[in-house]
Amino acid sequence: MSILVLLRHGESEWNLENRFTGWKNVNLSEKGILEAKEAGKRIKDSKINIDKVYSSELKRANDTAEISMKEAQYHHLFKDNKLLMIKNFALNERDYGNLTGLNKKETAEKFGKEQVQIWRRSFDVNPPGGESLKDVLLRVKPYYEEVIKNDLEQNTNILLSAHGNSLRALFIVLNIYSKENISKAEIPTGKPYFIEFENNNILNNYYL
Repeated sequence: MSILVLLRHGESEWNLENRFTGWKNVNLSEKGILEAKEAGKRIKDSKINIDKVYSSELKRANDTAEISMKEAQYHHLFKDNKLLMIKNFALNERDYGNLTGLNKKETAEKFGKEQVQIWRRSFDVNPPGGESLKDVLLRVKPYYEEVIKNDLEQNTNILLSAHGNSLRALFIVLNIYSKENISKAEIPTGKPYFIEFENNNILNNYYL
C-alpha cells in the first residue's frame, strides 16, 4: 500500500489580495505560513511516514512543503536544513496570462462575472494569453503516469505540494472527478488530502 498526500499551498499574499497569481512567484501570507504548519501537524498526527516530496517550481508551493515537513519533524527528508524535494514545471499552477496580477473582483466588473467564471472554472476555455485547465492536464497527466505513479507502485508515500488547478488536473487523472464536474471541486489552501492506493486502485481518499 502507498499513500499520496496532496497539499495545496498555504494562502499566498496574492490570494489575500484576491489577485490572479498563475506563474508569478509570491510569498505566503502570515495565514499561509500558519496553514502550512497546521498541515504538517495533521500529516504527523496521521502517523504516515513520507518518503518523498514533489512540488511545482513555484515558491509558495516549495515553502509550504518545507514548512509542513519541518513542522512534522520528518528529519529524514532534510539535508543541511533544506527539504529534499523534486520540483517540476508540470505541477505549476495554470498560467493566467493577461489576467496575472489583476484583482478578481475588478476583473469581473470589467469583463463581466460570467465571463471571468468561465475563464476560472471551465475545462477548455483559455483566459487571454493563458492556459485552460485542459492545458494543465496535458502536462500533469504524463508527469504523474511516468514519474509519480511509478513511485506509488513501489509503495512509496509521497507528499505533493502544488496548486488549485494542477491538483484539479490530478483529480481528473485519478478519476476522482471528471472534466464535466471538476468545476465543483473546492480545494482549500493548506489542508492535506490523503489518497490510499493498493495495486493501482484507490482504496480511500479524504481530507484530514
